[in-house]
Amino acid sequence: MTTAPPHIPAPPPGPGVQPPFPAPPVEGKGKRLGWGLGIGAGVLVLVCGGGVAALIGLGTSVQGALDEQAHVAVDDYLDALKAKLYDDAYDQLCGQAKRAESASEFRTRIEGEQRITDWQLGTFNMNTLTVPVDATYEDGQREQLEASLDQNTSTGAFEVCELGE
Repeated sequence: MTTAPPHIPAPPPGPGVQPPFPAPPVEGKGKRLGWGLGIGAGVLVLVCGGGVAALIGLGTSVQGALDEQAHVAVDDYLDALKAKLYDDAYDQLCGQAKRAESASEFRTRIEGEQRITDWQLGTFNMNTLTVPVDATYEDGQREQLEASLDQNTSTGAFEVCELGE
């Protein structure tokens, strides 16, 4: 017969015997679980809500920046035409427009047209890369035009391709 070493407790005798260690508490377990899930859901809402707000802010910021760049390109082009700086205006045209028309052909065509003396620019359309232009000519006549833009592949700057109806 072997005896168990003194540091190992003997197995409990039959049913109804108290275990040598206390049972884990059961009361309050649902409350702790509820608090844990609630806090986790709150953190998730804050993180996701912050991400959505950041994306909306970024989109608004990008739209504003592109609108401003498009307005600068169209304003500079119209300023050059108004000042009769035809070479400067031609330099601001996109590559496609320059391939379709030489600088001398551009000058001849523009000199034959009525000059725009004042204009108001509308909101840049990112889908069609156009800016509406409410133009006033030398004789006072007003017309709704549309400036078609393209981006320079090396600089990323907007360039005017066409100004027409």
